[in-house]
Amino acid sequence: MTSHSTSRRTVLFAAAALTTAGCGSDGGGDGGDGGTTAGTPEAPDAPETPGAPDSPEGDGEVLARTSEIPVGGGTVFAEEKVVVTQPTAGEFKAFSAVCTHQGCLVNKVADGTVDCPCHGSRFRVADGSVVTGPATRPLPAEQIIVSGETISLA
Repeated sequence: MTSHSTSRRTVLFAAAALTTAGCGSDGGGDGGDGGTTAGTPEAPDAPETPGAPDSPEGDGEVLARTSEIPVGGGTVFAEEKVVVTQPTAGEFKAFSAVCTHQGCLVNKVADGTVDCPCHGSRFRVADGSVVTGPATRPLPAEQIIVSGETISLA
């Protein structure tokens, strides 16, 4: 009977370990995997980048024209894992598009929030702070360059 009990404990422990390994955590840390940095400049995205593939300074990939980012809203650039917002006219912000809850990509910006489809977390377009959980940490800020009418990754 002892071997049965040990075997059951081993199986339960292994199952718990697999379950835990498959889930993210919101208990601190840096907000997920190491992939929250902005995309790389080697692959310009022609449909979303009506201008040249690089910024005038040559610093990074052009994401959009300023006129393409709605005031009070924003646009998610899934490939680059960045969301660019315009909280007020002429003020542009950028955040990681990786949700701080379990690492899903946010998928839309609506009604003043950046929304995650996985568990319903919502973040403010102005500063990336949490409006609705389960996320408890804000979206990390990303660096962009606004030059004339273009918004580029820094």
